[in-house]
Amino acid sequence: MSDASDSVRGMRLLHTSDWHLGRTLHGVDLLDHQAAYLDHLVDVVRAEGVDAVVVAGDVYDRAIPPVEAVTLLSDTLARLAEHATVVVTSGNHDSATRLGFGAPLMRERVRVRTRVAALDEPVVLPSGAGDVLVYGLPYLDPDAVRGELGTVDEAGARRPLARSHQAVTAAAMDRVRADVARRSAAGSRPARTVVAAHAFVVGGRASESERDIRVGGVDHVTSDVFAGVDYVALGHLHGPQAVTGAGPTVLRYSGSPLAYSFSELHQTKSTVLVDLAGDAPTTTLVPAPVPRRLADVSGTLDELLGAAGEPHVDAWARVTVTDDARPSDLFRRVRERFPHALVVQHRPDRVVPAAGAALVTAAADPVDVAADFVHHVTGARPDAAELDVLRRAHELVAAAERSA
Repeated sequence: MSDASDSVRGMRLLHTSDWHLGRTLHGVDLLDHQAAYLDHLVDVVRAEGVDAVVVAGDVYDRAIPPVEAVTLLSDTLARLAEHATVVVTSGNHDSATRLGFGAPLMRERVRVRTRVAALDEPVVLPSGAGDVLVYGLPYLDPDAVRGELGTVDEAGARRPLARSHQAVTAAAMDRVRADVARRSAAGSRPARTVVAAHAFVVGGRASESERDIRVGGVDHVTSDVFAGVDYVALGHLHGPQAVTGAGPTVLRYSGSPLAYSFSELHQTKSTVLVDLAGDAPTTTLVPAPVPRRLADVSGTLDELLGAAGEPHVDAWARVTVTDDARPSDLFRRVRERFPHALVVQHRPDRVVPAAGAALVTAAADPVDVAADFVHHVTGARPDAAELDVLRRAHELVAAAERSA
């Protein structure tokens, strides 16, 4: 017969977040690649004997997702629920109302947590050593929830909290800890407590692709607001990482399953396998499939068309051409070499700085102004042929204005 520790050891969670279904990468539709990740997720749940999947927000990329993204989510939740309980919370990209629509009607093994009023009502996962409690905190926009989470004075009037992420998250966690205490006092001893939250916790490393959530100039909360629970499944930051500073509480971002900007170039995308055993939860990162790697490629056009570019021809590439003067037919030549290039830009290594910014007045020659702009962008003055093009363009516009 298993002892209590063995019973807890059998409880295994899979933590994921920031799917951003419906998102594109510099115009490339990622839905097929997102579907491949979700296929991988179902395989991991099945192979690893996962008891519950925790999705910590930003399921969709925008409040009104495309139909294909909604269909993909519906299919994925049904497949995951065949093997595990699924707990889903809303992030700052989601519409909590739309994501939570029909939540009371969903099957028992799919639990969508989008309501602030219910954030202290856990999903209870039975365990031989005591219930595992999973609390799902929807994204807490201070302007939207500081009244609902505020205090009530002696006259029964509700006082809004301070306008900050710190204040509303702390109030939410106070409610969670109070519920844990009530259950313990009633003799229902939780084996483990887990919180899913979508927030920017101090110590986390951001990427360029996360939406700015600053309120009053501040976008973060301190890790100590989550103290008192065993594991915090964080969403919002796209790089997988642990966050310290809450004592024995384990806080971790699973990160996004795909790279959504070139700032995520060096991140290893993953999902977090969480074992609730022993004195503290243990985590293992499960690498996510990579549909196509990102590459940041820089050099002269001749270098990129030669050996220097060879390793990156199949990558989603950001290509920076560094010739002193902009090469002719640049975009076409780069795209022929790098068919999956997402960004093509010309940034000369050597730019001769202008003596000073010239004041543009009504008396300035428009051709000179255009020539200065060409110099600023390309690093070289336009030659005689290019000046002739600028002159003719100006004359055509001037003629059109006179005849209007």
